[in-house]
Amino acid sequence: MALPLIGLDIGGTKCALIRAGLDGAIVDVTTFPTAGVDATLEKYYSLISRMDLREPSVFGISCGGPLDTATGLILSPPNLPGWDGIPITAELERRFGGRAFLMNDANAGALAEWQYGAGRGFHNIVFLTSGTGMGAGFILDGRLYEGTSGMAGEVGHMRLAPDGPVGYGKAGSFEGFCSGGGIAQLAQARARELGGAVAFNPGRIGGITTRDVGLAAARGDTEAREVFAAAGRYLGMALAVIVDFLNPQRIIIGSVYARCGAFIAPAMRETLEREALAQSLRDCEIVPAALGEDIGNYAAIAAARYKMGKFDAEGILPQKERTPQ
Repeated sequence: MALPLIGLDIGGTKCALIRAGLDGAIVDVTTFPTAGVDATLEKYYSLISRMDLREPSVFGISCGGPLDTATGLILSPPNLPGWDGIPITAELERRFGGRAFLMNDANAGALAEWQYGAGRGFHNIVFLTSGTGMGAGFILDGRLYEGTSGMAGEVGHMRLAPDGPVGYGKAGSFEGFCSGGGIAQLAQARARELGGAVAFNPGRIGGITTRDVGLAAARGDTEAREVFAAAGRYLGMALAVIVDFLNPQRIIIGSVYARCGAFIAPAMRETLEREALAQSLRDCEIVPAALGEDIGNYAAIAAARYKMGKFDAEGILPQKERTPQ
């Protein structure tokens, strides 16, 4: 049976091709390592060519930015060397018909948590990636907000301090303090201050990762927990801005927070209660993402479902198959 929703999750180290029905239920997932641009795209095209595409399909592509989502171009993401001006939506439509839509992975992640995860049933949510980098996706009044040129949600670029760990090309940024890469920098700085004598030092200070810190914190190490508390304080500062500006019902945080929230949340909450408007904070829950390591698969399909709902009137799918958004 033909499955009209096809997702492409393009990551720096791993890619996936996902198939789903109109209801969004994922039927199968094929993963493979990310190679060079030509080899990766040819792998996708080869896999898709083996599918039953007798009826028009909707392709949802989730990829890290920068992107030009309006024209479907991938514009040199830092984690995808050589992917310079790749017209992926036009090529998919040329080869396979149907419609193809490109979306920033943070926006697609927000849709995934909204449709499948911790955002179900809510109309105003913010999703934070909190992985190697820090990006956000906004569902506002029941709709994805992408901004004028698709650049909404680049919260990692916000400066929280005059100096500090570098993230998104800016010292002291939200990404610098609170992403997985930023927490590793905080831990490395602390290890240097103590001459390397910390439980989370694997033997080379520059090689300390957030995972090292998390394992040490789980064993009760005081220094590791203080690294997470420092990140939590800056996370609270950034969330206070988001809470005051957008008044969301839920802020959903993925990756590092989902795994290490027990060590981050107390300092985050203390800062939030000091910095955010009390009423807006009472309206908002801060919760970990629910989809875990599968979020990329759901994100690509969620992007396809969302775009299908918005553009059905243009004839993406046969009339008998159309469903309301």
